Amino acid sequence: MRLVVASGKGGTGKTTVAVNLAWTIKSLGHKVSFVDCDVEEPNAHYFLQAEWSSEESQTVPVPHVDTQACLGESCQKCAQECRFKALIWMVDSILVFPELCHSCGLCQYICPAGAISETTRTIGTLRRGSSQDLDVYGGLLRIGEAMAPPLIKRVKEAASPADIQIIDAPPGTSCPVIEAMDGADFVLLVAEPTAFGLHDLTLTVHLMRKLNIPFGVVINREGMGDGRVKDYLDREQVEILATLPHTQEAATAYSQGRLLVQAFPEFKDYFSALWESVQARTAAPAEDTQDMRGDEQ
Repeated sequence: MRLVVASGKGGTGKTTVAVNLAWTIKSLGHKVSFVDCDVEEPNAHYFLQAEWSSEESQTVPVPHVDTQACLGESCQKCAQECRFKALIWMVDSILVFPELCHSCGLCQYICPAGAISETTRTIGTLRRGSSQDLDVYGGLLRIGEAMAPPLIKRVKEAASPADIQIIDAPPGTSCPVIEAMDGADFVLLVAEPTAFGLHDLTLTVHLMRKLNIPFGVVINREGMGDGRVKDYLDREQVEILATLPHTQEAATAYSQGRLLVQAFPEFKDYFSALWESVQARTAAPAEDTQDMRGDEQ
C-alpha cells in the first residue's frame, strides 16, 4: 500500500502524522518504508532518528547549443517551440536558461541542423538510510532549484517495495504535491481547525477530487480554533478519520524532535485507530471508495 500524507500548507502537522503513523505501523509488525518527498524542507529523518547510508547527486538533462552549427536568426525553431521559454533568441544567438528547462528533449528533436546536444545539471541529492527496522528515503533539493518534481520522482523510484510505503508529501497543491501523490492508494489530508486551516483544506479537497484518489482527513490540534473545518467536511461529506488533541506537552515534544507515540502512551491509541481506519477504507468495495473520493452523484 502506498499511503500519502499531505496538507494544504506547512505547519499543520503533516510530518508529525506521517512519522508517528509509520512508527506505529512498523511496531504492529509490518514492513514499512518511509519516503520523505518534502525535498525543499526535509525533516522527517530528525524525528525518526534515521542515519543516511548513501547519498547520490541527481541530475536532469538540459540542452547545449553548438553556436557554430546553429542556423541562427533564419531558424529559431527551438526558441519558438519551447513552451517553457527555456531557449530564447537574443543578441544574435540562442540562449539557454537551464533552470526553466523541463528536460522534454523537444528542442534537440526538432533542430534541423543537429546543433543541440544534451548536457546535465544537478538538481539535488537522493538519500537512503534506516531507522531501526524502518527503511527511510529522502531528497534534498539544491538551494535555489525550482524543479522539485524530478527529484521527488527519483526518491519514490528508489524506495524499497515494502508492504506499506508512507510518503510525506510537500505542502501545497502544486506540481510537487501531485508528483508525490502519483500512484497513491490513499491520501491522508492533515488540517488544523482554524480559518487558515479551512482555506487550505478547501484547496486540497478540490485537488483530491480532481485527481480522483480516495482520501480522508486527520484534524490536528483539536481544541484550538473553531468548528468551521468540521462543518465544511460535513457539508462536503468528507470523512474525518482521526482527531489529534492540541496540548502544550505535545507541542513541546515536537519542538524537541520526539515522536508523540514514544513520548505519550495515549498517542499510540490515536495512531493505531487511524491505521485501522485506513485499512478499512482501502479494503472497501468499489462503490464505497467512490464515496470517499467525494464524487458528485
